Amino acid sequence: MLKVAIMGHGTVGSGVYDVFAQNAAQIAKAVGEEVEVKYVLDLRDFSKLSYADKFVTDFSVIENDPEVCVVAEVMGGVGAAYEFSKRCLKAGKSVCTSNKELVAVHGEELLALAKEHNVNYLFEASVGGGIPLIRPMMQCLAANQIEEICGILNGTTNYILSQMIHNSVAFDDALRQAQKMGYAENDPTADIEGHDACRKICILSDLAFGDKIDPDEVSCQGISGITLDDVAAASELGYVIKLIGRAKRTESGKIFAFVAPHLVPKTSPLACVEDVFNGILVTGNMVGEVMFYGQGAGKHATASAVVADMMDAIAHREKRRPVEWGDGSQKLLLPIDQLESAWYVRGEVPAELAAKTVAGAALTVPMTAAELREKLPQAEGAMRVL
Repeated sequence: MLKVAIMGHGTVGSGVYDVFAQNAAQIAKAVGEEVEVKYVLDLRDFSKLSYADKFVTDFSVIENDPEVCVVAEVMGGVGAAYEFSKRCLKAGKSVCTSNKELVAVHGEELLALAKEHNVNYLFEASVGGGIPLIRPMMQCLAANQIEEICGILNGTTNYILSQMIHNSVAFDDALRQAQKMGYAENDPTADIEGHDACRKICILSDLAFGDKIDPDEVSCQGISGITLDDVAAASELGYVIKLIGRAKRTESGKIFAFVAPHLVPKTSPLACVEDVFNGILVTGNMVGEVMFYGQGAGKHATASAVVADMMDAIAHREKRRPVEWGDGSQKLLLPIDQLESAWYVRGEVPAELAAKTVAGAALTVPMTAAELREKLPQAEGAMRVL
């Protein structure tokens, strides 16, 4: 019987245990042997649970147990989760995680450690929750050069925007609804200001383009400034507003990566992605455009992806799965002000620009984002057009 451990017993961690408990027979059939959760690491009291005897508060118990071959890191953050993940890898244990912040910031180092110790560091659940995305990119699309990744990567912001678009709910009220329903944290900053989506597009960029992209260097704009006036104006022009994470290869091989609210044409498949669902378009130079759609978060949806990674790590105990990216030395990321794109701007238009535009149409005057901000300092709303 194979032994595994879970670090963290929050929403996702408890979901991981549920998956192992409820689908034990299916998991055993897939990996060829029964799999038992031997330990669950958490400092809190879970003495009333039926599996209370599995809980430990000392990480070294997991670290020093040679029976444990794979560990799920579902603690979150970059403190203990980072330290414990390193120690697991050094101890010869594969690590599977849903921790997008840790992967985006320290993924390069942890992948290098996994390679050094001939184990696996897998993170399918870190980007699309329960949506199979990373593995298809590495395997099914491996024969392609990835040209662009573009998608709705955060379910909380998509829920808020869906409420604004379809029910005319103001941003603050929609946010409160999201918090009441458990879609948003008490401190929703990471979601509504785009940081969560930024970490995810960095992970996807690292994999697609082969160089580490630092989240701190990626342009990131959230949705807290979006108003019902913006939503109504967009609709009149045939668009809906979505928070989009994008990474795009240029002819030079350099890339742009950014997160920002976009006007998305109502004819786009991304316009139909509603509520807490995610939708990601990946464009390959041979396959063209492929779309991935599903629940980007949720207890069991995310847990299913973590357990699938753990099963994959078990299958690759002898020969690790080759997952790695660059160290950032290629400097592929271009400054966002060099990106040419269409913009939607709402506000008072200076006379010299008003003479060059038609009502309901985009300005045709080429300018950088910095120039746009300089020429339209009183703009009430400004966002890119997909």
